[in-house]
Amino acid sequence: MALTSFFSLPLPSLHKQFPSKYSTFRPIIVSLSEKPTIVVTQPTKLSTRTIPGDYGLPGFGPWKDRLDYFYNQGKNEFFESRVVKYKSTIFRTNMPPGPFISSNPKVIVLLDGKSFPVLFDVSKVEKKDLFTGTYMPSTELTGGYRVLSYLDPSEPNHEKLKKLMFFLLSSRRDHVIPKFHETYTELFETLDKEMAEKGKAGLNSGNDQAAFNFLARSLFGVNPVETKLGGDGPTLIGKWVLLQLHPVLTLGLPKFLDDLILHTFRLPPFLVKKDYQRLYDFFYTNSANLFVEAEKLGISKEEACHNLLFATCFNSFGGMKIFFPTMMKSIAKAGVEVHTRLANEIRSEVKSAGGKITMSAMEKMPLMKSVVYEALRVDPPVASQYGRAKQDLKIESHDAVFEVKKGEMLFGYQPFATKDPKIFDRPEEFVADRFVGEEGEKLLKYVLWSNGPETESPTVGNKQCAGKDFVVMVSRLFVTEFFLRYDTFNVDVGTSALGASITITSLKKA
Repeated sequence: MALTSFFSLPLPSLHKQFPSKYSTFRPIIVSLSEKPTIVVTQPTKLSTRTIPGDYGLPGFGPWKDRLDYFYNQGKNEFFESRVVKYKSTIFRTNMPPGPFISSNPKVIVLLDGKSFPVLFDVSKVEKKDLFTGTYMPSTELTGGYRVLSYLDPSEPNHEKLKKLMFFLLSSRRDHVIPKFHETYTELFETLDKEMAEKGKAGLNSGNDQAAFNFLARSLFGVNPVETKLGGDGPTLIGKWVLLQLHPVLTLGLPKFLDDLILHTFRLPPFLVKKDYQRLYDFFYTNSANLFVEAEKLGISKEEACHNLLFATCFNSFGGMKIFFPTMMKSIAKAGVEVHTRLANEIRSEVKSAGGKITMSAMEKMPLMKSVVYEALRVDPPVASQYGRAKQDLKIESHDAVFEVKKGEMLFGYQPFATKDPKIFDRPEEFVADRFVGEEGEKLLKYVLWSNGPETESPTVGNKQCAGKDFVVMVSRLFVTEFFLRYDTFNVDVGTSALGASITITSLKKA
């Protein structure tokens, strides 16, 4: 993603552009008149344990695990059953796709909030060519280039390309709020019309179109509908993304047909060559100012364009495509009492800001901000993280220490780490105000959706999402715009290859 801000750079800090109260720390105030009681506790020494689990017979083991993961059990039960079996949140297994797409599907799984952050430590793990997991899509799908998401920070191009992404966001920051309002007002008007005609409205397809139009308008200064691309952007992206992610997706076909088509062999890139060229031409035509910056950084126009396309269409559009519907699913489920509190908070602060949505106004909406963070905790837009051990490591869970050998692949399934019952109370529930107040803010370091803790920032030296603060900002804008317009709503939830399929069944206007 998704998606989908970042700093410690020789560029203006995006925290100044997309400020967050969570980027600072309150001072600890001590009264000298008080006599504090000092309690010294000795940390419990964890025992070292051999990593449980196995990979099965060559060929058969990975195939069996793949069938369990997609069909026999499903993702959650796949991991839950092994946690119970091995009495450990760290264990060995195979991850899809396995043969014949992935030459080595063996991983060490990390499923708790204590061990998971090792995947962000680039001094301990390498992230080269691991964006999609144990396989890498053909570079024919990205113009022959390994784009930023597949580069390790140790590679020279990583710094150059990440700086280009920072420049893109920095240079267009003033267009984000007005273009979001413009584009999503169009979406809401479409939903209103559909509700009036049919009594229900599908969110996903309209959100897809709005997300792409917003990104094009805000970041590239062009309305795609007024170009040769027209309204085809989301469809073209969908086909292109499918060829990259099909080894780790299921489309709901009969089991063995689905497995044979999607998980056994790579679909050939020529199937989307013309589609990708249309996207490339659109970005090439509308990125002139970005090419000037790319040239300063030592990046060719062609490489810059393929990276800008990937960051916009795969990361940012993908994040909004997946996350906005899942966020709305959770908010709908939270009920009318939460909706009323959100509406009152949002409308009050916007009124105080002169009737306009501003960054400072949104900073004064603690419940709205908490709702977005809680949605990112419950349904992170990118569920899986990978890293290859650069050296022999010792990794701690809550219960034991495990030894990992250099070169072994680590895999983390984020929805388990961010629902760790030893960190979060009622971890499976959507608690709207979980991150409100000082104690709630302390939990933000365990919100990990961006390939790093929410309390940290992307830099050229790490792999945290370059658009971290941008994604949080547009998610806040979505909730704010929605509850300025509506009091409450209900939805039916279905499934899709990527996230939830949402049908709005009732929508009460303000």
